[in-house]
Amino acid sequence: MSAEIVSRWNSLPIVMERTKAISNLRKQVSQLLIMGFDGTEMSSRLSSLLTRLQPGGVILFARNITSAAQTHELLKDCQALVSTPMFLCVDMEGGRVDRLKNAVGPSPSAADVFATDDPKLFRKHGKVIGESCRALGFNTDFAPTVDLALEASRSVMSSRAVSADPKETVVYARQFLRGLHEAGVLGSGKHFPGLGEANLDTHHELPNVKKSWKKLWKEDLYPYRVLRREFPFVMVAHAAYPAVTKDSTPASISKKWVNDILRKKIGYRGLIISDDLEMGGVLQAASIEHAAVEHIRAGGDLCLICHEEDHITGSYETLIHEAERDRKFAQRLTESAKRVQTQKRKLLASVRWRAPGADARPPSTPKLERLSRQLWEFSEQVRLQTIGRKEQE
Repeated sequence: MSAEIVSRWNSLPIVMERTKAISNLRKQVSQLLIMGFDGTEMSSRLSSLLTRLQPGGVILFARNITSAAQTHELLKDCQALVSTPMFLCVDMEGGRVDRLKNAVGPSPSAADVFATDDPKLFRKHGKVIGESCRALGFNTDFAPTVDLALEASRSVMSSRAVSADPKETVVYARQFLRGLHEAGVLGSGKHFPGLGEANLDTHHELPNVKKSWKKLWKEDLYPYRVLRREFPFVMVAHAAYPAVTKDSTPASISKKWVNDILRKKIGYRGLIISDDLEMGGVLQAASIEHAAVEHIRAGGDLCLICHEEDHITGSYETLIHEAERDRKFAQRLTESAKRVQTQKRKLLASVRWRAPGADARPPSTPKLERLSRQLWEFSEQVRLQTIGRKEQE
């Protein structure tokens, strides 16, 4: 046997180990991505992307939803291409943020429901929304919003925020979460550490919240402190808090906010997810790919990228490259990947969710009619109770 052959033979275990390490790294990075896309049905391009990336989840928006049957089929097709169960996500708050109104029927806003001053209706709000989500195939709803309804953000948040009082906000959020869970759907607190004092829309700009740490802790952070064991997810905002970080770094990529405050000081043990990394608020500080790296480096677990395929694949490759380059970052990434895998099993089991089989059928016409009627009756109940309260006042 020649020396060259011996050398190659001896190096084979090293090559195999290296190949295995790369494969494991790619699997870990895949679990850190929740991706959005265009279209209302499975396409060859989307099929290729899902097969290649094997993401931790997908998110649908109004642009992806035309009917209950179509939505159910699309989610089923997405899950069929991914070997592990996914978080099948939607933003569904009711009111202004209502992705399902054309598929099932409109739902009242959080502020409208809160105006009834009836915790039973707060819980029912979560349940009727959750039942619609679950019927269409979703297992995760990025709601409720726990931003405070303060004057500074009124034009931006409007009916999405329920109260300027953090204790009242907790009452609504806790009941809404319980209603979601009863329906078999996971919820999320957002937008940490709070957009109540943000007078700019983070979809387009980076708000600079000039509020003291003492006031933030007492007010905006109160819901996260009280509900830290009840939020399956916490979504981190693209807003800057210079009194805390001493600079204009968005909270979503700030180690001070994500690791030091949310994870350590507050003691949150669930999954930390970024707001959409394609939003203008974070893009003023970093490219999407760089923001994905910095969110994980800061202590985040999941990167939400809601639209462009190039941004999704670019972030995926950049995370891999950074983990190969920086051993400390690789350890941080591995920690989040393990947490996502562990929490995913636990959370999806808690809402009794199983990946749909090939024979899974969309909700029947009678069930859709029942859900639609239920939403209408709930909206009427909210409207009439609010009128009754105003008359009493």
